[in-house]
Amino acid sequence: MLRLALPEFSHREALLEAAPEMYEIGEWDITPDALAARFDALIKELTAARDPATAPPGTLPYIDFWLFEDKIWIGVLTLRPRITAELMRSGGHIGYVIRPSRRGQGYGTALLRLGLEQARNRGLTRVLLTCAETNLGSRKVIEANGGQLEDIVQIDPAAAPVRRYWIPLSPDLGSKPLDK
Repeated sequence: MLRLALPEFSHREALLEAAPEMYEIGEWDITPDALAARFDALIKELTAARDPATAPPGTLPYIDFWLFEDKIWIGVLTLRPRITAELMRSGGHIGYVIRPSRRGQGYGTALLRLGLEQARNRGLTRVLLTCAETNLGSRKVIEANGGQLEDIVQIDPAAAPVRRYWIPLSPDLGSKPLDK
């Protein structure tokens, strides 16, 4: 059974089990040992980041949700209820990542679907997502969740162009069955 959860101290073992995969491919820049050493601080930081009053100075509030299948950590989705002009070009309202051993199995589509429900529940009527032109997996996930391509922009001459998608959040979004 898939579920989204806010990061909690009780998720320590599940996250640390996934950490080597995420570090090995460069998704996380913190070693698994360093993550273990600062896990409690991470949970406190993620909790503070949700509230405008406690978010780090100079940053917009954001909410991280962790996707679990039973007790296995599958991935993370970051929801930014408000975005800056910079995030309008590249980044958007939602970012997500699935651990490498679970990619290509429908988890990304399910994670984004659950994240869209969270966005709708927070009053958003549409969300912007972006991905590299070369990231076929993310393109499929976004399009499977109703992403409508607005444009493709070249932000960094040394990187792939960025695809910008809008997803309208319909009132009946939560009634769709959850299957991977």
